[in-house]
Amino acid sequence: MVFIKKNIFNILFFGFLIFLFTPYGTNTRAKLLQGVTFVKTLVFAPSASEASERETISSLDLQLKGIANATNINLNSLKGKVIFINYWATWCPACRAEMPSIQSLYNDYKDKVAFVFITSDEKSKVDTYYTKNNFNLPTYNLLTNPVDQINTQSLPTTFIIDKDGKLAMKEIGAVNWNSNAVRKMLNELIQ
Repeated sequence: MVFIKKNIFNILFFGFLIFLFTPYGTNTRAKLLQGVTFVKTLVFAPSASEASERETISSLDLQLKGIANATNINLNSLKGKVIFINYWATWCPACRAEMPSIQSLYNDYKDKVAFVFITSDEKSKVDTYYTKNNFNLPTYNLLTNPVDQINTQSLPTTFIIDKDGKLAMKEIGAVNWNSNAVRKMLNELIQ
């Protein structure tokens, strides 16, 4: 296992070096970043904080406009459920790298977990991206600002809120959302 992680670290390191020397603004640079991020998602999986250490979200009063596979909702309507919130954008290479793993997780957990994908992209861009990649994730634009506990300026960022309205996890950057560790965590939160 150490040998495999060492090789993956080397791949990521050399990918980063190539990224540094690739001219800015080229499609090659974006594809390279997406590829390096995808390799990272194969190795790293997030983990939830202990129940006793979780911070209660001060307010879930957040108005969302459904733009793809969703209707308008207020996050308050999801109280009592496990909520998976992912901030992303179609232009974000790291977001694109983690999307296939999120779609696989969504396919298996959509009836057990409330998935909320938040973007500032226009509906037409999201529809084009989803059609091209065969994704069907419920996607929203913000109509009101979220509380600081579930707000971010970094993409991608994912928050998982437990049934009691507490922050179980915050993950900045792309990870493998379809890992056994994530599935185990969600199963524990669902029960």
